[in-house]
Amino acid sequence: MNRPTRPSRRRRSLLAAAGAGAALLPWRGAVADDRAGPHTHTFSAAAADVLTVVGPWEMTGLDPSRSGYMFARMEVAETLLEVDDRGRLRIGLASRWQVSGDGLEWRFTLRGNRRYHDGTEVTPESVLACLRRAHARPGVLGMAGIRTIALDGGAIVVTLEQPFAPLPYLLTHYSNQILAPSSFDAQGNVVRIVGSGPFRIAAMALPQQFDVERFEAYGGLPIPGRVRRARYISVARAETRTLLVQSGQADLAFSLDPPSIRALQRDPKAVLLTQMLPRTTFIKLNSGHPLLADVRLRRAIALCVERNGIARALLRDPDLGATQLFPPSMGGWHDPALAPLRTDPAAARALLEQAGWMPGPDGIRRRGKQRLALSLTTFVDRPELPLIATALQEEMRQIGIAVRVVIGNSSDIPAGHRSGSLEMGLVARNFGNLPDPVATLLQDFGAGGGDWGAMGWRNAEVPATLARLASGTAASNGGAQAARARVAALLQSELPVIPVVWYRQVCATSRRIDGASIDPFERSYRISHLVWN
Repeated sequence: MNRPTRPSRRRRSLLAAAGAGAALLPWRGAVADDRAGPHTHTFSAAAADVLTVVGPWEMTGLDPSRSGYMFARMEVAETLLEVDDRGRLRIGLASRWQVSGDGLEWRFTLRGNRRYHDGTEVTPESVLACLRRAHARPGVLGMAGIRTIALDGGAIVVTLEQPFAPLPYLLTHYSNQILAPSSFDAQGNVVRIVGSGPFRIAAMALPQQFDVERFEAYGGLPIPGRVRRARYISVARAETRTLLVQSGQADLAFSLDPPSIRALQRDPKAVLLTQMLPRTTFIKLNSGHPLLADVRLRRAIALCVERNGIARALLRDPDLGATQLFPPSMGGWHDPALAPLRTDPAAARALLEQAGWMPGPDGIRRRGKQRLALSLTTFVDRPELPLIATALQEEMRQIGIAVRVVIGNSSDIPAGHRSGSLEMGLVARNFGNLPDPVATLLQDFGAGGGDWGAMGWRNAEVPATLARLASGTAASNGGAQAARARVAALLQSELPVIPVVWYRQVCATSRRIDGASIDPFERSYRISHLVWN
């Protein structure tokens, strides 16, 4: 029989720190009543009816472009359109959408009788103001070539410079959330979050946590035992998030590392949910670098990567070895007929010798007086990345490439891209950031590349093919699938990025809740679906 043991000193200290974090904000928050104006709710900090969600993400501000994804996940703020688990559009604040025959005008009809959390009506004018504000700032709407956003008979009308089929999917992005006019100050800055979702803000202590409570005016059928209050807490360490679940202090925990997953598999208090996500961890290469401009070197690096070994040893999931850039969860883009990436160190060494790189006395290859040495930059935001970087460092050493691993912040990748100083970067790219991947791929592999995609890579066909998909001409000619397959094949052949592993989201849930599920696009924690067990 398993006997309970007293937690170790390290475990006790972690739990104490986590408990201190969880107690940062008692349930005291000024919120707005639908009729009577501001009032204050007071709940116990350890109330049994408060759902606690923990993850590694901090809120870096109130603006939707910065932390909107968290207010979407906690179901506070909404967008014009939503998507289902297969990436198909469904109604959000808009009930209908249609496009003109020439693809230049999109019309969105709003749902009636919707209210913001301050009791005011969701009007076409307030929606228009939010969309115009988002369009005026750097963000995904900049990809669409929007000429005007206007009102016509209560409908939102978006006029484009040229056809852009993924436009509705851009409007699902968290940066285009619709907030009440009372969310903004006179200068247009977001000073509070007043959304229209099923939950409203009850209290905030940014950047670490915020509390929400159910917005009764949202409607819906009454469900006995449903969650009415919830809290999100940013907890940086995966180990601490695991301990919070094990100790009963957290009900949902996201972004767990393999050791945490193994520990929770044996814990009777937790249930693990898994879902393949459209995310791939890959090596971003500076193809304009004097060494990496040679595709033979890029192919040699790809051949030395032990994808299945990394997936098995570090992720404890051998099915996650990335045989191509697009994972199976990207149904329209994953190509089962594409020749898979393979591991062949001997072929990698032969390619390097063909390119003039010969073994040196220390095992590192040289071409004349030049040593084959590169840096690999990654970050700790995802706990598995530094471990994978260390494995890649050893695998490249075995074929004669000296690699210096640099571990910093996620901002180092786009900064290095823009300055041209990045040589290689290990990143985890979410291709489901927009449910239609075309827009994301245009950002990554369009002309000039992108912060999280190609760098210094010269290829005219991929941007042109993506542009045809975005304009809708590929689909109208019946060749959309062939166009997607061609993009996948070119990326597989020329390797501006080198796929390493795919990603499976694992969420730990406490047994005191029922109805939990994982959103494959990571748009929502679906807390409105949860009931107490």
